[in-house]
Amino acid sequence: MTALGAVFRPQLPPEKLRDVARTADAAGLEELWLWEDCFLEGGVSTASAALAWTERLRVGIGLLPVPLRNVALTAMETATLDRLFPGRFTLTVGHGVQDWMGQVGARAESPVTLLREYLDALRALLRGERVTTDGRYVKLDDVALDWPPPAAPAVLAGVTGPRSLRLSGEAADGTLLTAGTPPEGVRKARQLIDEGRKSATRTDPHRIVVYLLTATGPDAAARLKAEQTAEGEDKIPGLGAAGDADTVAKAVQRLADAGADTVILQPTADEPDPEGFVRFAAEEVRPLVP
Repeated sequence: MTALGAVFRPQLPPEKLRDVARTADAAGLEELWLWEDCFLEGGVSTASAALAWTERLRVGIGLLPVPLRNVALTAMETATLDRLFPGRFTLTVGHGVQDWMGQVGARAESPVTLLREYLDALRALLRGERVTTDGRYVKLDDVALDWPPPAAPAVLAGVTGPRSLRLSGEAADGTLLTAGTPPEGVRKARQLIDEGRKSATRTDPHRIVVYLLTATGPDAAARLKAEQTAEGEDKIPGLGAAGDADTVAKAVQRLADAGADTVILQPTADEPDPEGFVRFAAEEVRPLVP
């Protein structure tokens, strides 16, 4: 069964999160995803609030940029959320937008090296191991969590390029793909991820999560087109969905057929009814997605 969720975009003020999260929870939506885009809203603070305000909703961060956060801090935050809200929190880490990383003096010369070192250390800490490592970027001296999770939670990598996708297969437990990924892009990503998994002789499950830019309502097509044009993605075939629940469900299914395990509906930045959008996802689209 394909899991379905929606994004709470940080273009909305933080004080809107409570209403959207509670609406999603009440409507039966499976997952709500949050972004840590510079310089809008913090990922951990919003995730912890959304988890506390809801009862069953899974909350994902997609993603925490690794140049901004010491790996020990990310492990501490993840372990705490996992213990407070067992099985309801999904962590994704990634390179971050390089221009933003440069703005704060955190840009890495080799983002792939940083992410590899970070994933290895983070997953070891979350397994409860005591870690000493002296990498190019990640340096830990006899570090272990006093309150590790009872079972290590999955760590996803939010990546796009071929090298990073292979790395995700090698070193992460899942991969998050952007809304700029059409079905054919999901297939190609799955192939690259599988190459990485094969090189690391991994046979454990690897979850693929994909955002789907979605608009519904009378002006849906215009809003979708405007955002894709602004992002330079308006010429990519098979990208996004605008229309009623049946139209969106068919777009979700195309991504699932291409290899996605979870599809997260991403509203346009100018979505006029955020609460209505999560109800639409849960009550109208979900019943149409096998």
